[in-house]
Amino acid sequence: MTETKKLLRSLAGETLPTPPIWMMRQAGRYLPEYRATREQAGDFLSLCYTPDLAAEVTLQPIRRYGFDAAILFADILLVPQALGADLWFVTGEGPRLSTVTAQGDFDALKGKDDIHDRLAPVYETVRILARELPSETTLIGFAGAPWTVATYMIAGRGTPDQGPAHRLMAENEALFDALIDRLTEATVEYLSCQVEAGAEVLKLFDSWAGSLTGEAFERYALDPAKRIIAELKARHPGLPIIAFPREAGARYVGFAKATGADCVALDNSVSPEWAALHVQVDGCVQGNLASSHMVTGGKDLIDETRRIVKAFASGPHIFNLGHGITPDADPENVALMIETVRGMAKG
Repeated sequence: MTETKKLLRSLAGETLPTPPIWMMRQAGRYLPEYRATREQAGDFLSLCYTPDLAAEVTLQPIRRYGFDAAILFADILLVPQALGADLWFVTGEGPRLSTVTAQGDFDALKGKDDIHDRLAPVYETVRILARELPSETTLIGFAGAPWTVATYMIAGRGTPDQGPAHRLMAENEALFDALIDRLTEATVEYLSCQVEAGAEVLKLFDSWAGSLTGEAFERYALDPAKRIIAELKARHPGLPIIAFPREAGARYVGFAKATGADCVALDNSVSPEWAALHVQVDGCVQGNLASSHMVTGGKDLIDETRRIVKAFASGPHIFNLGHGITPDADPENVALMIETVRGMAKG
C-alpha cells in the first residue's frame, strides 16, 4: 500500500510533486455534519466512546474533501481517564479532571496494563476505520505526549502557562517524574494497541512543549518522546511516527534525529523558509499554515499556502495547519486550501 498512499511515501522520505494534505482537528465543529453527529451522541465523551459515531465523524472530512489521511477521532485526555482520573467537559469551557498533586493522588492511579478496558471502544473505532477508509487514505492514530497530558492532570484543566505543572516539577520532583513515567508507559501501551487495531501512522501531540525550557525540555519533552518512539518501533518495525513539540522554536532543530521520529510537525510561529533550512534537512516536516486562514480565507490564504508549498518543495513535506482548525472556520476555505495545494503541480 505504500506505493499508493502519499502520506506514507512522504514519511518514508520521498519528495512528491504535490504534498499530501490533512488537517489537525479535521473532524470537528466547523463541519455541520460533525455537529449533527455530536448531537446524536449526546455529549463529547459519548461521541469518543461510541465506535460507530467516532468512526463516522472521522470519515466525514474524508468524504467531503478527500484528504490524504484520516486521524482517529478521540481526545488526549482519555488516557488519564483510563488511568483512573475523573474526566468531564464543561460546555464552552473545556475539560475538567480530578487532580494529581500529592503522592496519594498518584498512588490511586491504575497501572499501564489496566487501561485497556476503558479504551477498548477507541480500538474498535480504529478497526472500523481500517475497514472503511478509501484504499488511498492513511489512518493516523495519536496520543498526547506525557508532559502535555500531565499539565492537565496536575491543574485539573487547561491553563495559559502550565503554571501548576511547573510548580509541582519544582516542589516535588519525585512525584512529577513518577507521573511522567506512568504516562509514558501508558502512552506506549495505548498507541501500540491502536497499531494492532489498524493505525498505519502515529502522531504524538506535545501541545505545551513550548513552555519547557533548558534541561526541562530535554527531560520532559524530548526524552519521553524518544522512549515512546523507540518502544513502539521495537514492537512495530517500520512504523512511521510524527512528533509535534508545539512552539519548540529553535528546539525543532534536531528533534527528529534525537527522538527517532520520522517527521516533525511545525506550528506557525516558525517560518517555512527557516524550517526548510534547519529542520527539513533531517527528513519529513509537516505544516504549517496558520489556522486563522481557515476563518479569513481569500487571497491571503492562497498566497500563504503557495508560500509554504514552495518553501518545502525540495524535501519531504506533509501539508497541514500549524495547529488545529478552529470551530469558526469556513468549510469553503478548507476546500480552497486543498485546491491551491493540488493546483500548484499543474502550473
